[in-house]
Amino acid sequence: MKIEKRLERVWVGLLAILWAISMVSFPVPASAADERIDADHLVEKARLAIDTMAADPNLEAFTDLLKKARGIFICPELLKGAFVVGISGGSGVFLVRGEQTWYGPAFYTIGGASFGLQIGGQASQVALVAMTERGVAALLSTSAKLGADAGIAVGPVGIGASAATANLSADIISFSRAKGLYGGVSLDGAVVAVRDGLNDAYYGRKVRPTDILIRHDVTNPRAAELIQAVEKIAGR
Repeated sequence: MKIEKRLERVWVGLLAILWAISMVSFPVPASAADERIDADHLVEKARLAIDTMAADPNLEAFTDLLKKARGIFICPELLKGAFVVGISGGSGVFLVRGEQTWYGPAFYTIGGASFGLQIGGQASQVALVAMTERGVAALLSTSAKLGADAGIAVGPVGIGASAATANLSADIISFSRAKGLYGGVSLDGAVVAVRDGLNDAYYGRKVRPTDILIRHDVTNPRAAELIQAVEKIAGR
């Protein structure tokens, strides 16, 4: 009897270990409901981020360029070394200017193995302002490498920096802000990739960025505040 109980405890222990290993090796994917909540939170954070950046006098060049922009990618929180030393990244939303209004958002991640936060913070609000059709096309793709698929430059910061934008000719201009510190995030070589799960959950069906931003096949009324915030700064 004692031997049977010992064997039972051994088997229970082994099953527990195997279950733990399986959870690590094969994590349970997020449900559509979870991803819908994540998408909603990201949209709200993006709205707050663009409002904060637009209201900052040190980022007046950002506001000026957005009035001429063809698209904008907003990453509310770009993290450095969040999980692995040397890795930086975050999630964000991309909107594109149409003839009458702005369309979006489409959901993406941005990350790189070597780029760092040059302004010294561990987390930054980042905006990529797409100034050309090439910049928009690069961000519409499944995965784009900044600096290769589209030219990228760091936007000027500081009061009175708007005059410097006349000399910028890159496809994409980057701006960043973290706890009152300003400066460029070295994004050359960073990869922007589509987050299919968030897109599908947010719009309730399988969609691609072009369905959202170019064909306008889907919309979500919960995006209204974000679109209004962009239109307020950039115009229609």
